[in-house]
Amino acid sequence: MPVETNAILLAGGRILDPANGLDATGDVLVQDGRIAAVETTPGRIDAGDAVRVDVDGLLVCPGLIDPHVHLREPGQGAKETIESGSRAAAAGGFSTVCCMPNTAPALDTPDMVEWVAMRARERAACRVLVAAAATVGRHGEALAPMHAMQAAGAVAFTDDGDGIADADLMRKVLQICASIGAAFMQHCQETTLTRGAQMHEGPMSARLGLVGWPRVAEELMLERDLRLDRSIGARYHAQHLSSGGSVDILRAARADGVPATGEVSPHHLLLTDASVDGFDTHAKMNPPLREESDRRALVQGVADGVITVLATDHAPHPPAEKAKPFEEAPLGVIGVETALPIYVETLVASGAIDWPRLIAMMTIEPARLLRIDDQGFGGLAVGTAADVTVIDPNERWTIAVDDFESRSRNCPFDGREVEGRAVLTLVDGHPSHDRLTGAAVNH
Repeated sequence: MPVETNAILLAGGRILDPANGLDATGDVLVQDGRIAAVETTPGRIDAGDAVRVDVDGLLVCPGLIDPHVHLREPGQGAKETIESGSRAAAAGGFSTVCCMPNTAPALDTPDMVEWVAMRARERAACRVLVAAAATVGRHGEALAPMHAMQAAGAVAFTDDGDGIADADLMRKVLQICASIGAAFMQHCQETTLTRGAQMHEGPMSARLGLVGWPRVAEELMLERDLRLDRSIGARYHAQHLSSGGSVDILRAARADGVPATGEVSPHHLLLTDASVDGFDTHAKMNPPLREESDRRALVQGVADGVITVLATDHAPHPPAEKAKPFEEAPLGVIGVETALPIYVETLVASGAIDWPRLIAMMTIEPARLLRIDDQGFGGLAVGTAADVTVIDPNERWTIAVDDFESRSRNCPFDGREVEGRAVLTLVDGHPSHDRLTGAAVNH
């Protein structure tokens, strides 16, 4: 398939478009960067001179969207860059990612938001959106210019990496978010309960002699925020949930009509604190891996519809940093290149949800969170931008960090045999990742 082609016919695949209620075998025509036609009756599309790509047995869905990644620019390019991180995202099937503001300096001014957008236009392999800091420097002491940053292109707000500890300031942030219609995405961590903590507080931390990180550190901030938001009505989003108790708190708030959503990440769905045994720094993350009861509660929260968004929390660190002693190694793991098969294993193969719901949680649900659904993202409606992901649900492969596009290798799944893989990622109708046709990809 020539990269330069203006028209591609994806023929005979299973089209999964939850945003538009479509799950059927059919054809999708991409032309001049837009979705030109979607047809479930074979042969009805006049494809003209479009390049035909047979996708029989494959899934054709809207481009995947990750609302929680760390691209590390500016200031931390040794870990990741907008270029390398977006290439990694495209390889994982993502056509859009939303980067977090804990960079150096923080993304806390309109100029910084615009800088990321400019850098992305020049170098990114997929769309890069910005979640800007809600407080100056992410210090939790003074409000950042949220109105101006939204005008500059910020799609959401967060101090990710830190929760906003000051309740009065948090209340003001929620009020501003409610007034401008933007979501606030909270990193739920009560830091007075996590001083010196290295992993989940439980039998494993006691055995290893490590300072424990209790569940209640997450639950307290989540419960406080949701109580504040009951009278404000801002769109509140809880990031990377790890505690089963948090699922219960979010469930109760949603039942009471609080406009709250939550996300879970691949590592918390699959692994537990048992992975830390042996002081494996690839199992050191924030929030920490918890116990099997928490893992099961998170899966159940997805199955029940309490957790509506899947997000990777892609957090790159170079090998030299992760090779430090456990207490000194940084928190975080990468995830955009391995998320899809881990979600397949933990959610689809387990029977918790089906493929259409999985695709919804990776497309239209994050699009709604970021308020880009009204631009057509997260769906395959005719006339919208041709962001498309083709998935082979049956491809078995072995995760190998040395093959990654990411600059970092801090992956807890290296060597794991998995099933399900993105084989083609289109952004504006152009391949940003292509394992399906063997054509070269120009970024």
